[in-house]
Amino acid sequence: MVVLAYLWVLVLVPLLIEERDEEVRWHAKHGLVLMGAEFMLWVVLQIALFATGGIGCFLAPFIFMLFVAFVLVRIACIVRGINGGRLRIPVLTPLVERF
Repeated sequence: MVVLAYLWVLVLVPLLIEERDEEVRWHAKHGLVLMGAEFMLWVVLQIALFATGGIGCFLAPFIFMLFVAFVLVRIACIVRGINGGRLRIPVLTPLVERF
């Protein structure tokens, strides 16, 4: 279930199914916050891409690199979760621990 917690929309499966396992629920919440942050960043960058006109083609490689960075963070979270740990992301993890 920890693997599903970091696979974009599939985060809803462990969040809705696992009610007793706090570790899986923490990873599901973490995956949900990570997905939300990625989506918000993507929307902001898409607006910047279209608002800048001709300069926007220079932003496209950076958007791709950010996407690759998010994939690498997800892989690191999955590996840490499978091994029984938690990957703490400085800005996002405090949001998870509030709920």
